[in-house]
Amino acid sequence: MKIAVVGATGLVGREMLTVLAERGFGDQEVIAAASERSVGKEIGFAGRTLRVVSVADAIAAKPNYAIFSAGASASRQYAPLFAEAGTTVIDNSSAWRKDPQIPLVVPEINIAAVRDSDRIIANPNCSTIQMVLAISALEREYGIRRLVIATYQSITGTGIKAVHQLEAEERGEKPAEMAYNYAIHRNLFPHGGDFQPDGYTTEEQKLIDETRKIFADPSIAITATVVRVPVVGGHSEAVNVELCKDFNIDEVRSLIAGTPGVILYDDPSKNLYPMPILSHHRDEVWVGRLRRDPSQPNSLNLWVVADNIRKGAATNAIQIMQELMKIRKQA
Repeated sequence: MKIAVVGATGLVGREMLTVLAERGFGDQEVIAAASERSVGKEIGFAGRTLRVVSVADAIAAKPNYAIFSAGASASRQYAPLFAEAGTTVIDNSSAWRKDPQIPLVVPEINIAAVRDSDRIIANPNCSTIQMVLAISALEREYGIRRLVIATYQSITGTGIKAVHQLEAEERGEKPAEMAYNYAIHRNLFPHGGDFQPDGYTTEEQKLIDETRKIFADPSIAITATVVRVPVVGGHSEAVNVELCKDFNIDEVRSLIAGTPGVILYDDPSKNLYPMPILSHHRDEVWVGRLRRDPSQPNSLNLWVVADNIRKGAATNAIQIMQELMKIRKQA
């Protein structure tokens, strides 16, 4: 088994290496690839040191899998070259998510969407992954008519520059670089991605488009507001779900609690509810504040939290690879 991590020196790329080691790939041949300015750098992996190589060298090595976290432009340029060499690419950028020919996968939900011939597979946006996994059992049991989403997204979703900005602001210093137009310390702002002509941002549009694609249901009505908050541990989401038919709230609890990869953490009498401080460095999606919405038929509210660098990016990508390995071994 030969695995390339493209964008290995970035925030998500380094976490991909961590997750690979945790999941038993420490003794496999792992290729750390990055942009030309990072070639030759050394990076730790599973108790040993990897020397960063160019993407061209990684392609020439013909790995079985290439896990990308290098940005959309790099993915558009290099993913097809890996695919031509026979490598299966799992891409964490937005480059391929909307392509109808490319499967968009959360493995607990729709690994069956991947065909044996597929050589490029898209990893969804971090905020999409945690939400769809949290409600996937409800979608199967009742169907979903409408979603109203407000996200409270960690600065780590923007990258290491945003983390450095917050840390400098917390120390009372002027950041060397500004990841955002405004200070983030003791602040939040309703802006993630770029604004579109309709007033929605690209981050909000991803929630809409990707949820419909993963559930294979373009009829779901979805509206979203993305908010960036000064948090490191993970993304939080307030989700209002209108189901296609009525439900029993205890059955809903049971369905959510029984979803692989989800923790139902919901006991208001003991002040137990999900928070980013609980999800940090964890792979599970946490769900709480579960309650019926009395203002709308067949509707409920829930609060969803997950580490956006783990399940929202690195872990989901590697889970896709692991599931494909199982399927291909059985074939």
